[in-house]
Amino acid sequence: MALLHVSAPEAEGPEDVQVDASGRVLTGTGDGRILRFTLDEAGRTDHSEVLARTGGRPLGLEVTADDGLLVCDARRGLLRVDTRAGSVEVLADEVDGRPLRFCSNVTEASDGTVYFTVSSRRHGLEAWLGDILEHTGTGLLVRLRPGGEPEVLLDGLQFANGVALAPDESFLIVAETGAYRLTRFWLTGPRAGRRDTFLDGLPGFPDNISRSPGGLYWIAIASPREPALDWLHRRSGTVRRAAGAMGAAVTRLRARPRTTVRVLAVDSESRIVHDLVLRRSPYRMVTSVCAFGDGLVLGSLNERGVAVCGPPRTR
Repeated sequence: MALLHVSAPEAEGPEDVQVDASGRVLTGTGDGRILRFTLDEAGRTDHSEVLARTGGRPLGLEVTADDGLLVCDARRGLLRVDTRAGSVEVLADEVDGRPLRFCSNVTEASDGTVYFTVSSRRHGLEAWLGDILEHTGTGLLVRLRPGGEPEVLLDGLQFANGVALAPDESFLIVAETGAYRLTRFWLTGPRAGRRDTFLDGLPGFPDNISRSPGGLYWIAIASPREPALDWLHRRSGTVRRAAGAMGAAVTRLRARPRTTVRVLAVDSESRIVHDLVLRRSPYRMVTSVCAFGDGLVLGSLNERGVAVCGPPRTR
C-alpha cells in the first residue's frame, strides 16, 4: 500500500470516511462538522463544503438511498443529516431507557431499517481506552425500524465498532475491537437471530468497516495487537478495572499512536483478499477505510485530513 498524500487538511480527526454515489468523500470532524469534498484525478482536494454541524462529535457515517446521511454522534446519539438543507434530526438518543453515550457506527438496509453500534455503556469517547482495558463487554448492536424504537439485538460486545450488511442483507458483520474479531449476526434464514464468529484472531484492533461496490468488506486496523493487553484480559476484573482507570487518563492525554497502518479486505466467505501494511507512516491510527476508484481513502481519529492511497495488490 502506497500512501500518496493527505487531502482535506481542514478535516481534523476524520474518524470515518464514506464515498457517495457521485464520488464525493464525506467525513465528520472533531469540532462537530460534517464535510463533503471532491478529489481531483491526482487525489487532492478539489472542492470542500460544510454540510452540517451536529453540535457533538460525529463518528460513523452512512450515505442513505435518498442521498441523506446517517451519523453516529458520540455525544448526541444517532442522527440524520439532510445534505441539501443542512438540518440535523435526532433519530435516537437512548436505548432501553439509558442514554446513548457512545454511538459508534451505522448501516442502513434497503427497507430503511437502521443498524448501529454502541461501543460502551460505561465509557464515553474521551475514555475509550478505559473500556478496552477493562474488557467488561458492554457494547451493543441496535436495530431501529422505520417509525419504531431502538431495540438491542446483541449485548455484551467487546467495544462494538464498525458494522456492515452482507450484499444480500442476510447478515451483519460487527467489529469487536476489544476482542480482535468480527462477529456475524444473522438476519434471515434458519439462523436468523443468532450470532457466530465471522473472522477471529485479527492482527490488531478492528475499527470501522465499509463494503466496496464489489462486495468486499474493508476493515481498518487501528493499531497492532498488544501482548500486554492480552495478558491483562486474562487477569481478574479488579485488576482490569484499575488498569481501565489509568487508561482513561492516558486517553485524555492523547498518547501518540503506533506508526504502522494496516487495512484488510475480506470477502463474504471470511477469506482475507487484501492485507495491506504501511510501516513508519506519518499518518497514524487509521480508524476507517473506503474504496475510492482504484485506490483507498483512509480516516483517522487523531490526524488532520484524509489519506489517499494507491491501488491494492491482490493477495
